[in-house]
Amino acid sequence: MSFWNQLVNRFRGGSGEEIDWEALLIEADLGIKLATEWVDEIRAEGLSRTPEKAELFLREKMTKLVRIPPPLPIKHKPEVILLIGVNGSGKTTTAAKLAAKAKQEGRLVHLGAADTFRAAAAEQLEAWGARLEIPVTSAAPGTDPASVAVRSLLASQEAKSDLLIIDTAGRQANKRNLLLELQKIKRSLQKKVETIPHHTWLVADGTTGSGVIQQAKEFHEAIGLTGIIVTKLDGSAQGGMVAAVRAEIGLPTYYLGRGEKPEDLKRFEAKDFVDRFFGE
Repeated sequence: MSFWNQLVNRFRGGSGEEIDWEALLIEADLGIKLATEWVDEIRAEGLSRTPEKAELFLREKMTKLVRIPPPLPIKHKPEVILLIGVNGSGKTTTAAKLAAKAKQEGRLVHLGAADTFRAAAAEQLEAWGARLEIPVTSAAPGTDPASVAVRSLLASQEAKSDLLIIDTAGRQANKRNLLLELQKIKRSLQKKVETIPHHTWLVADGTTGSGVIQQAKEFHEAIGLTGIIVTKLDGSAQGGMVAAVRAEIGLPTYYLGRGEKPEDLKRFEAKDFVDRFFGE
């Protein structure tokens, strides 16, 4: 039985009774705001006692909501992605997976190891770089992360790279000193090229459920996100927060991670996501 049908059965009332739609949608990690909005619409459409029709209605709503916008034109190489997020969300591994995908597409890639707080982070990214045959700019632990980001940019420009992916240290969004460090990285890059980073993506652990919504709000307010990547969706997490973050903050999801291997990081496709969410 699919995740969605399990929820429907779990929150179904007795014979002829209305499903507890609010509880169901919140349990599906859609967040209180979006759940309330969609339940009001389900009731307004007279669908609250017909789960099959309500599902079709919700499928259409979700598909329209989570579609990603067309890519922005990049005038000057390299295209720059800045990855941020809390500890343990999988940023370093995600940076490597993105690099592997880009290389497979024939792009020239460079990696920047700007996580100088966790000693193993640069070593981990360097190991990925060696395995993928992708250059990595790194520095000793304790080095100013902004300087590493800038050196990564300069090295990728010199190599005429198509894409630069910069990994940063994990941090809680409510730690002001760490957020100031992120802001410094962004300012330092923009002193070199005003339009970069082209993408500032939150890498979020899907197993934290609706907690991703609050993370996205706090990081977006502090640094200005342009999208998210949701990782660790290979277990029970189904990714409802993708819709919630888009509805509440306006941020699209660009990739979903459903495993450890590079090929397990998939570009986000609205229809595929919605089909999987509802159990096809």
